[in-house]
Amino acid sequence: MKSFYLFALMLMASQFGIYAQDFQGEATYFSKTTVNMDFGGRQIPEDRKKEIMQRMKEANERTYILTFDKSASIYKEEERLEQPGNDRGGRRFGALSGAGGDYYKDVKEGRYLVKNELFGKIFLVDDTLPKLEWKLGGESKQIGNYTAFKATATKTIKRPNMRAIFRRGGENDENKESEFTKKEIEVTAWYTPDVPVNQGPGEYWGLPGLILEVSDDVTVILCTKLVLNPTEKKEIKAPNKGKTVTQEEYDKISKDKMAEMRENFRRGGGGGGNRGGGGGRP
Repeated sequence: MKSFYLFALMLMASQFGIYAQDFQGEATYFSKTTVNMDFGGRQIPEDRKKEIMQRMKEANERTYILTFDKSASIYKEEERLEQPGNDRGGRRFGALSGAGGDYYKDVKEGRYLVKNELFGKIFLVDDTLPKLEWKLGGESKQIGNYTAFKATATKTIKRPNMRAIFRRGGENDENKESEFTKKEIEVTAWYTPDVPVNQGPGEYWGLPGLILEVSDDVTVILCTKLVLNPTEKKEIKAPNKGKTVTQEEYDKISKDKMAEMRENFRRGGGGGGNRGGGGGRP
C-alpha cells in the first residue's frame, strides 16, 4: 500500500512537471495577525487611539507571494498603494510586531536571509534556517483544489509587549514590564502532498508537501491562489541590500528600538519618532 501511494505521488508530481529541471511555482498567501492593544491605562485621545489601531491593522493584514522551486524560495509582500502619511507609521509598528520583509530560504543549504526595515534603516538577517519538529497527523481537509493534511509543532517565540510601550511609570518602576514576552506556542500547518516540495510561507518549511495554511496563537496565513509552472518564470534571488546581522543581533536592535519607542510615549511623543533612523525603505 505504501509503495502504491509513493508511486501515485510520483506520477502526480510528474504530471505537474515538479521533477522537471526548471520547475517553479507561485503561491499567494493572505496573512492576518491579531494584536491585543493594551494602552496600559495611559490617557490617549480617542482619535489618536483609532489612528494607532488603524495603523496596526494595516501593518498586520498583508498579502504575500511565495515563488519557489525544488530547493529555494522567496516570500515577498505584494505591492500595494499606501495612503499618504500612513506608510512610515504602519511599517514601524509592523516591524516591531514581527512583520518581516523579503524572506529567502534555501532548504538544501539550511540557510535563510530576510530583509527588514526598522525605523528607516534596512537590515539583512542572515542565519541558519530554523527547523521545527513536525508531528504528522491523519486529519485532512480541502483547501481550494488540493487535499491538505494536518501537522503540528511547538516553538518558543519572543514578541513585542505592546502594553509595555504605552504603560505609565518611571525608570525605577518596580512593575516595569519587559519590552518583549517569551512563550511556547503551538503551530498548526496544513500541507498538500499533491505539490511535493519542502516549502511554505515565511519561515515555515520541512513538510512532505507545500504548506497551504499555517497558524499560531495570533497569526493565520492562508494560500488563496496557486500556480504551478507559470508561463513567465521569475528569478529566485536572495536579498542583498542592508546591514548584515544575525537573528540574535537583530533581536537586540529591535529590543533597543522598542525601549526607545516606550520612552517617547512616556514623554508624550506618541509614536516613537525616527531617531537613529536613516532614509530609505525596502
